[in-house]
Amino acid sequence: MQVIRITDLDDGRLDDYARLTDVALRRVSEPAGGLYIAESTKVMERALRAGHRPRSVLLQEKWLEDVSPLLEDHDVPVFVGEPALLEQLTGFHLHRGALAAMHRPPLADPAELLAGARRVVILEDIVDHTNVGAIFRSVAGLGADAVLITPRCADPLYRRSVRVSMGTVLQVPWTRLPEWDVASGVLRNAGFETAALALADDAVDLDTYARTAPERLAIVLGAEGDGLSASALAAADTIVTIPMLHGVDSLNVASASAVALWELRVR
Repeated sequence: MQVIRITDLDDGRLDDYARLTDVALRRVSEPAGGLYIAESTKVMERALRAGHRPRSVLLQEKWLEDVSPLLEDHDVPVFVGEPALLEQLTGFHLHRGALAAMHRPPLADPAELLAGARRVVILEDIVDHTNVGAIFRSVAGLGADAVLITPRCADPLYRRSVRVSMGTVLQVPWTRLPEWDVASGVLRNAGFETAALALADDAVDLDTYARTAPERLAIVLGAEGDGLSASALAAADTIVTIPMLHGVDSLNVASASAVALWELRVR
């Protein structure tokens, strides 16, 4: 690694970190640059363990000793600066110690992830990055094999998603699905039954469905507010609902994912 102590922001290599507000990062840095931002030494460690390649690192001096062992095999610039200067660059206080600009790995073919899986989760058009990260954490903790996301779903490698997931988006295999007219065939060809979590008059309650859950199951979760699309519901083999009490009709999608994953776990 190459330690570079910065006193101004003129170095063009710092542009990856410039004004990392949520909107700016989503609009510019991540999709256009083929990068994502790993925030904190723990997330950096998980990213490197997953085989992701760093492009550079940005940190305060006091975190250099913690980060150095992680980068022994990587010849990348490590920019070190005073807190006020780094906050001026990024737009927020680096209280988690370090940021790393990481190259995005290529996405896998959905059939590849489905080949050895028994439980997968599909996220349809979920736009809240906090919910995406929380669902990945549930998937990792409760033992599903992969996450598949639709073309308009929020980016799991977005900084907030990575942070909320506690870095598990870097551990759980995931990729994007095509549109439902193609995706349904991909799932069917891999031997998966599809259970859509939704409110419907003909829905089966979760505990009943769990008694005869199939060997290979895809659990489909929909966007906040609008829920699942008509295409997703049409592609589903079964519509499943979580029984609720006291006039509450549904849970937050991240909470619902944890309930469903626990009830439908491979036993």
